[in-house]
Amino acid sequence: MAGWNADNAAGSMGEGAITLVAGSSFCISLPNGDIVPSHPHGVFHRDTRILSRWSIAINGQPVEPLGAWNPSPYQGTYMGRAARADGRADTPLTVERKRELGSGIVEDITIHNYSVRPASCELALAVDADFADLFEVKDGRPQRQWERTRTARAGLLRIEAAWQETRKEIVVRMRDAEATSDGLLLRMDVPARGHCSVRATVLPLTAETEVDTELPTLVLSAEIIAAQQGRQRAWDAHVPMTSVGNPTVERSLARSHDDIGALRLVDPDHPDRMVIAAGAPWFMALFGRDSLLTSFMYLPVDPTLALGALQTLADRQGQKMDPLTEEQPGRILHEVRLDVGTGLALGGRSAYYGTVDATPLFVTLLGEARLWGLPADDIAALVPHADRALDWIQNYGDRDGDGFVEYERLNDQGLINQGWKDSWDGINFADGRLAEPPIALCEVQGYVYSALMARARIAYDDGDKALALDLRHRAGRLKKQFNEQFWLPDRGYYAVALDGEKRPVDACASNMGHCLWSGIADTDKAAYVAHRLLSAEMFSGWGVRTLATDMGAYNPVSYHNGSVWPHDNALIAAGLMRYGFVKEAQLIATALMDAAEHTNNRLPELFCGFSRSDCPVPVPYPTACAPQAWASATPVMLVRTLLRYAPHIPDGLFWMQPALPLSWGTLHSENLPLKGGRVTIDVTGTRVNGVDGLPSGVVFRNGTRPLAEDFAAS
Repeated sequence: MAGWNADNAAGSMGEGAITLVAGSSFCISLPNGDIVPSHPHGVFHRDTRILSRWSIAINGQPVEPLGAWNPSPYQGTYMGRAARADGRADTPLTVERKRELGSGIVEDITIHNYSVRPASCELALAVDADFADLFEVKDGRPQRQWERTRTARAGLLRIEAAWQETRKEIVVRMRDAEATSDGLLLRMDVPARGHCSVRATVLPLTAETEVDTELPTLVLSAEIIAAQQGRQRAWDAHVPMTSVGNPTVERSLARSHDDIGALRLVDPDHPDRMVIAAGAPWFMALFGRDSLLTSFMYLPVDPTLALGALQTLADRQGQKMDPLTEEQPGRILHEVRLDVGTGLALGGRSAYYGTVDATPLFVTLLGEARLWGLPADDIAALVPHADRALDWIQNYGDRDGDGFVEYERLNDQGLINQGWKDSWDGINFADGRLAEPPIALCEVQGYVYSALMARARIAYDDGDKALALDLRHRAGRLKKQFNEQFWLPDRGYYAVALDGEKRPVDACASNMGHCLWSGIADTDKAAYVAHRLLSAEMFSGWGVRTLATDMGAYNPVSYHNGSVWPHDNALIAAGLMRYGFVKEAQLIATALMDAAEHTNNRLPELFCGFSRSDCPVPVPYPTACAPQAWASATPVMLVRTLLRYAPHIPDGLFWMQPALPLSWGTLHSENLPLKGGRVTIDVTGTRVNGVDGLPSGVVFRNGTRPLAEDFAAS
């Protein structure tokens, strides 16, 4: 069973595990900074664990953790104290570790001596690298046995590994240290009331690495730090500055900007493009669905992320039939992995296409990005890819010609479920039975509807009225058929799916909220859906659950059957606002911001679905990613929804009609990007106090932007 097909859960990372992230690299450690083999810890670069052990001992004793924090997503500070050899609790020695992550790590280790007497210390650094694939570490099932050699001399340790034709190597440096069988050892005399410091660095060496391993440690570390800090400074200057009367909302937005910045990846074929990784620690790669949705949610802050995602995915759009990777002409990929063993990656190769929703979401994002004023030439270059995506929907996505897009994996290594709830048990009936494929998900039909409407609008504005009308008719037929076959009148909600025999899968699930977001839901049914989403069975008090408590498969500690996902709720809130359910959208937004207050203002990938009335804090899901892309984008999406902030640059219009909750107070945001300019807005509740800096030719309208359905196609 490959990758996440069998189970999305990883082994425990240990209580209080700390995650650092920088592009495609990430680091997981214990609160004292140690990386230990008994947990799925390590420093990972290009989906390979380049450090499987990195732990220190002072005078033969481990360091007791005191506290840890992240000055930035790629920096960690770990405070601890050195145990006394005589076993007494109090000790005059504390240990401070400051770590920076890049392609490797730089760590400054400082021993402070608070005694009036000097102290002799032995600092032992245990180091190992198993070069395991990310999947091997996550699943706890190492499969490849590397032939490894270790060479060491004063201040330097090299670990080399070979497997078949593949070679890998890391270089570890700690100035003036002695080599040991475990790593490096440094003896130091710490003066009374003083301190001693040493810098340790780790650098992976590959065929592309141009570095002299004989260079001093300080030079190597400066290169890593300078590159990372340069990217961070550029990002900090780029993002908006937002002040909100509610400090939790303000801090959550700031954390969102930091984390999205850290999750950005550079397309190696196009260094000027940035795309978003799905999340740390296990999803530091390009995922079609995740990058598209995150980019959509983050449009008010950085529209170029949407362009990077669209261009990068277009370059990798399916060209041929490949049952192993599930590639098909026009299909948008599910994920791209770097340097992963082929026996472990989904589909057995670096790219895997087994997703049913990325392809329509590609077209939807293209249509929205155009409204936000992305360059017309870039949009025009992507339109043929959108048309190929629509061809995939019609020729491959609709497997049996019934008008709906279904999925069924093409081989036993692929994902069983290929929507956003992609765990093996994520789609089930009300009594808990699993749905059998081919499965047509309700939200996917909505994504297809929005894709058709988005492409129709592009055609209309380009003067191709015939194509616009044809696409609108296709969308209308789909909407009519969807509301006839997915609606459960006796339940008052949409079926989560149709199974392989076209039977409605009658579980009450959060997926139907996406049908409000896309606009495929009939207006007369929207009130029933809103009522059900906010019912006691669905709404936990911290957000809408993925599955109602009265369903057979409900489990508040499951991945997709009763948990609460922030991004899911953000899309639901946007859907509620679209149909005019303002108070309901405000309730969800307020609940999520309340939850963020308990998670250091970083919303995780998901949390457990226990009721707020029973649990006064949101209960963490044990292996949730944090930071995770669409969870990090959730605060931005919530603010966008409540502001009803939506430009229509081709028509020269910028729309906003705020509906901020009273508890949020005033919102003031500067440096908002729009058509090459930078906009400042000031809002209180439902009142727009000011809009400044609109680009030439763009006019502000106090109202809601017309929907795609509202444009004239004749």
